[in-house]
Amino acid sequence: MSTSRRFLAPIALPADPSCSVIRDAVVDVGPDGRITYCGTAAEAPSAAPDVPRTRLSGILTPGLVNTHAHSPMTLLRGLGGDLPLLPWLQDVIWPAEARMRSRDARAGMLLGCTEMLRGGVTTSAEMYAHAEAVAEAVLEAGSRVLLAPAYFDRPGGDWRGDIDAVGRWIDADGLRFGPGERVELCYGPHSAYTLPPQALRRTAQEAARRGALVHIHVAETLAEDAAQRERYGSVPQLLKETGLLNGRLLAAHAVHLSDSDIAVLAESGAGVAHCPGSNAKLASGTAPLHALRSASVTVGLGTDGPASNDDLDLWEEARLAMMFARQSTGDPLTLTARDAFLMATSAGAAALGRSDIGSLRPGNWADMAHIGVDGPYFTAGLDVTDGHLLANLMWAAGARAVRDVWVAGEPVVVDGETVLVDRIAAQRAAAEATSRVIGVG
Repeated sequence: MSTSRRFLAPIALPADPSCSVIRDAVVDVGPDGRITYCGTAAEAPSAAPDVPRTRLSGILTPGLVNTHAHSPMTLLRGLGGDLPLLPWLQDVIWPAEARMRSRDARAGMLLGCTEMLRGGVTTSAEMYAHAEAVAEAVLEAGSRVLLAPAYFDRPGGDWRGDIDAVGRWIDADGLRFGPGERVELCYGPHSAYTLPPQALRRTAQEAARRGALVHIHVAETLAEDAAQRERYGSVPQLLKETGLLNGRLLAAHAVHLSDSDIAVLAESGAGVAHCPGSNAKLASGTAPLHALRSASVTVGLGTDGPASNDDLDLWEEARLAMMFARQSTGDPLTLTARDAFLMATSAGAAALGRSDIGSLRPGNWADMAHIGVDGPYFTAGLDVTDGHLLANLMWAAGARAVRDVWVAGEPVVVDGETVLVDRIAAQRAAAEATSRVIGVG
């Protein structure tokens, strides 16, 4: 942005800890793309007459934060769709990904960005190979990413070289770079079962040296980590032993945890990415969300890859999280609409160790979504109780109600369509890439 701008909306949801509902709201954004004010119009600072004003008809929210994704896998949707995790990975996905080239990953990521932006998701935490191509796609789309280049210990792999490459990239370009600091670099050790302990230890050392986030799959299924549990007691115990819990860590999935594992994560301050849709599709289990939140572990929502979900709809993950939590406890108050909204926004940002996104507060990046209220999901209108409003938003509206999206104050979706990316061309490029990768067409 080159100038300041004022946004006016009937409702703003800043995603503060109490999940406030601001009526007759104003959000001011400075020329640097950061929020300078969020509150009622009555208390807003005066603005010069020439400051552009954007009047919205619905609800203004923070952009959603997808805490765990492999979005270039838009190219692999439907492959092995009825397999459990390990056969799905080893027999279907990894062989297909071995055929993928940087241009393919770029096409898949660009399509993923357009899908997420149109659903109000402005930030995603991505773990994938071909990381430079993924970053290029994000910058083209105008979205935001925490990018963890993935590495494994398997034939043809070089985890030592991969770890060093991440460090060189951070040292060269900085931990965050791009317009509006849209790209943050992270370390992406795939998991404890695909890497030796020395790789995890080396990752911990290098990440701590640079203040970088480590993004890793943790205890996704019972079978995958059997050797680690036998030797160390659990995956979280191994993470503690190797020093990974001494720094910023995002534990993706965290399904199979004991009470002591949860205590270890809570003590370390690690964040968890809860992926209910993918875990259910792959029959991996359901993360102990109530126990994690009761122990004050910060939990955000993730879609996982669009080949194991098979979409990038974080509103759907919020609904699944509410349903699964209520089903597992028998208590409809276990996870409320307020709780789920915060998990999709500010708690997701906190799980990534970020305080500058995920909420509408002064100093944060102006990553925002405008939710239309003219559809059937808001039949009672906006003049209802706060609880009723949030229930309609989280249970009934979701991605289909997103009208406009901004990242760092810049419009990236207008009237439901991406403005920096030709979506039809992106779909066509992704289809061509899919044909090359899976050998059809």
